[in-house]
Amino acid sequence: MKSLTTSLRATLLLLLITGFAYPLAVDAVGQLIFPHQANGSLILKNGVVIGSSLIGQPFSQPRYFHPRPSATPDPTGSGSVPYDASFSSASNLAPSNGAEIKAVQSFAQAYRRENGLPPTEPVPVDAVTASGSGLDPDISLANALLQVGRVSKARALDPSTVKKLVMEHAEGPQWGLLGARHVNVLGLNLALDAMKP
Repeated sequence: MKSLTTSLRATLLLLLITGFAYPLAVDAVGQLIFPHQANGSLILKNGVVIGSSLIGQPFSQPRYFHPRPSATPDPTGSGSVPYDASFSSASNLAPSNGAEIKAVQSFAQAYRRENGLPPTEPVPVDAVTASGSGLDPDISLANALLQVGRVSKARALDPSTVKKLVMEHAEGPQWGLLGARHVNVLGLNLALDAMKP
């Protein structure tokens, strides 16, 4: 009986520490030091949440910069629902898989066609492949710069103005070491919408 009582006390104590005290402390520190990130890095427009800087959104109109392909599946099995955060996943196809090769070739052709690029123009890898989560909110700087012509034409803007906006929104590698320069697509498109025509 004594062992049972000791075990129950230890379980209750650990439950209070790990189930309540620690999570509350971590949340309090997060709210104090990183409130924007702790609350989901939400982006507001006119006081309404329109997305998160951490989750990609589908943009398909020529006047917007387009994100990288999404691999999120449709739970009904009827196709793909791009950037559905409740179904984050990768395609799980190897680079040597025939279906993946065909999809990449199809994405590359569509990318070249929509951006007015010649058939032999190299295409950034992030323009033709999904990220590991299928929800990547960023594109490479090279990808964004190749889209400048299409976006500037659709908005009747000088390409140099759009390129300057892209460069202003380009972020360096994380901590100056990890990854390459990239651009948050939602942030860039919101900045485009805020520009005067």
